[in-house]
Amino acid sequence: MLEEKIKTKQAKVCIIGLGYVGLPLAIHFAKNGFKVLGLDIKKERVNLVNQGKSYIEDASELELKKLVTSKRLSATWDYAKIPEYDVIQICVPTPVDINKEPNISYLVATADEIQKRLRKEQLIILKSTSFPETTENVLLPILEKSRLCARGTSRFASGKVGKDFYLAFSPERIDPGNKRFTTENTPTVVGGITPKCTKLATLLYKSVIDKVISVSSARVAEMTKLLENTFRNVNIALVNELAQLCERMNINIWEVIDAAKTKPFGFMPFYPGPGVGGHCIPIDPYYLSWKAREYDFHTSFIELSAKVNESMPYYVANKVIEALSTQGVCPSAGKILILGVTFKPDVRDIRDSPILKLIKILEPRVKEIIYNDPYIKEIEVPTGTVPLTLKGLSLYKSKTLTQKLLKSVDCVIIATNHKAYDYPWLVQNASLIVDTRNGTKGIPARRLTGGKGGNIIRLGC
Repeated sequence: MLEEKIKTKQAKVCIIGLGYVGLPLAIHFAKNGFKVLGLDIKKERVNLVNQGKSYIEDASELELKKLVTSKRLSATWDYAKIPEYDVIQICVPTPVDINKEPNISYLVATADEIQKRLRKEQLIILKSTSFPETTENVLLPILEKSRLCARGTSRFASGKVGKDFYLAFSPERIDPGNKRFTTENTPTVVGGITPKCTKLATLLYKSVIDKVISVSSARVAEMTKLLENTFRNVNIALVNELAQLCERMNINIWEVIDAAKTKPFGFMPFYPGPGVGGHCIPIDPYYLSWKAREYDFHTSFIELSAKVNESMPYYVANKVIEALSTQGVCPSAGKILILGVTFKPDVRDIRDSPILKLIKILEPRVKEIIYNDPYIKEIEVPTGTVPLTLKGLSLYKSKTLTQKLLKSVDCVIIATNHKAYDYPWLVQNASLIVDTRNGTKGIPARRLTGGKGGNIIRLGC
């Protein structure tokens, strides 16, 4: 019985997709007593895992090496291994396309591969973020096409969910770089297609995670994940819009937020910036708004927040051009240094980083752009006029941050406020700083020669 295997940790777990979600999850299950197989179509990832080498910041290389050596964890690109495993967790990418519509091609391809090999008494759990009803209306019909094999026999029979195999959704809640909330202590939501599916998936996660919340259906679990990130997207958009208003009113939005967050109830602080990034916040609201149209429903808040947040790199670019002009520098002759290209501070993650979009916008408007980021050695920025249409790629390599470099540029943009940066030193040596993250908070601006004011221009002030 699968239930008994899970209780005794004899169930073998396969995790498909060894990216930011899959690899840390594989390590977590393996170190908690399960035998785990990671499956990925990228052979370089498979080879690295089997060598005990981590390529994900939140996946400990020390733990990975120990688990690989003890044969608790291994990796493959071969789907033929699927029938050997009792639990299959799907952690493949679910991006949006150029028209901001869901691209679930990776998920469908994975489901097809599982369907060909599905056997009785297997639990399939989707963790990839998608629109509500994906598990029930996309994944389930594919799996139900299977002719199930009773393990160890040549007998085949049609599969019925909740009886022959089990299917559930449990959204990933990874926060890259967060040391306080990890896979182990972040509560997990689980919703199955049937009560038995929910029961088995809940039992599995309770064996490795501190708190598990069971909900009535997979679609409730799917909507839960989208609500979480849409909530953040909407509130970030609100504060981004207020930052622009505060600039016109000569009010410091950062001071306003600091004052507002002293209220012990009814307020949660969000902060402005050059846009939103990461795999979830810029993407998940589009999944929800796309699905809503099927029900003849217009998600006004969601679409407006996306519009505000996606406009922020353009707003910052215009702010830089204006700042250069104010200081008597012709923008087309200006040399720009961007500090930080990751989507959030102190992580090695540039997925959907708004800084890449900012560079793309500034490229044709200034003479030269260089960047420094202690976490990212090089980046590729798409060229051309249409986002995500790759007419070419501009390759940038991180420059060493020195006093000589600072004095050689016309403007420094604090795009990501890494803790590694010495902000007083930056203010002392840079001729002009456009601070989009309040990294220079509390540091007096240095007066410029010629009576042109201070050398710091902050977003939202």
